Amino acid sequence: MPIRAPALMFQGTGSDVGKSLLVAGLARAYADRGLKVRPFKPQNMSNNAAVTVDGGEIGRAQALQARAARVPASVHMNPVLLKPQSQIGAQVVVQGKVFGTAKAVAYQAMKRDLMAFVLQSFERLGAEADLVLVEGAGSASEVNLRANDIANMGFARAAGVPVVLIGDIDRGGVIASMVGTKVVLAPDDAAVIQGFLINKFRGDPALFRDGMDLIADRTGWAALGLVPYFPLAHRLPAEDALALDHSLPRREGAKVKVAVPILPRIANFDDLDPLAAEPEIDLVRVKPGQPLPLDADLVILPGSKATLADLADLRAAGFDIDIAAHVRRGGHVLGLCGGYQMLGRSIADPDGVEGPPGSAPGLGLLEVETVLSGDKRLEAVTGSTAEDIPFKGYEMHMGVTEGPDRARPFARLSEGTAEGASSPSGRVVGTYVHGLFADDRQRGAWLTRFGAGTSSLDYEGQIEETLDALARHIAAHVDLDRLLTLAR
Repeated sequence: MPIRAPALMFQGTGSDVGKSLLVAGLARAYADRGLKVRPFKPQNMSNNAAVTVDGGEIGRAQALQARAARVPASVHMNPVLLKPQSQIGAQVVVQGKVFGTAKAVAYQAMKRDLMAFVLQSFERLGAEADLVLVEGAGSASEVNLRANDIANMGFARAAGVPVVLIGDIDRGGVIASMVGTKVVLAPDDAAVIQGFLINKFRGDPALFRDGMDLIADRTGWAALGLVPYFPLAHRLPAEDALALDHSLPRREGAKVKVAVPILPRIANFDDLDPLAAEPEIDLVRVKPGQPLPLDADLVILPGSKATLADLADLRAAGFDIDIAAHVRRGGHVLGLCGGYQMLGRSIADPDGVEGPPGSAPGLGLLEVETVLSGDKRLEAVTGSTAEDIPFKGYEMHMGVTEGPDRARPFARLSEGTAEGASSPSGRVVGTYVHGLFADDRQRGAWLTRFGAGTSSLDYEGQIEETLDALARHIAAHVDLDRLLTLAR
């Protein structure tokens, strides 16, 4: 397959080594040089997805990388997206649309057929770019999954793209992980790697100079940079649910406390990022086994990739009891997408969209019922909430929700369609709109509702400032010109 633009692939010694962040920073840095940059990830696994301008969905990281490159997000930037569900395995999204579902073993065979889509999308991006920055998935050394691989070396070899390997020194053992990767890779795969980057370094770089030399000597790969830890990374939307394991700093002086039960199949959890960034909000992520805080002003039920399964886990954790008590005390509840469905009287999945066909009673806090069926709705939306506060966001869901509380919609979309539902008291609301709190107008309205005044945070502006800072950070520690010479 002809490569129509220089390309360079960034693989990791493991998950969460900073591949997505480094590609985003490089995309912004090269875009600032006037290059037409396109991010690309052949295969991604994430329930944190974004809607694209061409009417599909891709991993959140590739949407952020597209933003860094100052181009609209396209389904071709992440042609294969795996969205873990429950017993049926993962939903397989190909070039933005649902392709089917597969358990892990069946998916390994399916990959043979998916490589054609991957190469087609890569070629399409290459035809419109000066540079394509490719991100691998997981670990380059997963040699047990090498057959039919489309995410790492399988793609790199098929597309003729050189590789830079990234290691995370912050987690320890980076020398062993780098050298070990060389040891376990087949010689033809190892030969594709042109150099390495060490990420998340803390302290005096001189202390690791010998380490860089040792890795280079043992592997034969060029040392391309030692990148210090980037302290502003938390400002950017995270794609991997591993980010939810990190504790948020408590804001004891904040005027509003928001509690969020964290369920196993949480989806589109970047809905919470603007709340975590808001100085007047103390966002508390509550894991199973912990009670919801009694002094919470607002409880948010976020999206889910398998609503019935997560509803069962919510009940098993006792969150249903805590939420009911919260409402009795006069507290507010907001359900987003799957969380909205949970708030109703019942959820039915007659066709087995998310798992075995079945149904279950909801939390009963809204007089609505949901049936999971039909095509997935993927669309950017704008509108105004009942208080006439404008918003912009997106919808990404399957299913239809109807019932008496729909007569009190949460919002009205720009085309006039009623959206969401509210309880008679107005203290329990549900909506299918994601990205609501990234809109400063909406976030400010919720703050005002709880007596905290208006928001002073320009959330979208902060994202742009952080991407600019990330680009400068990487450019100060990585030879961008040398990386360009490696791309082909």
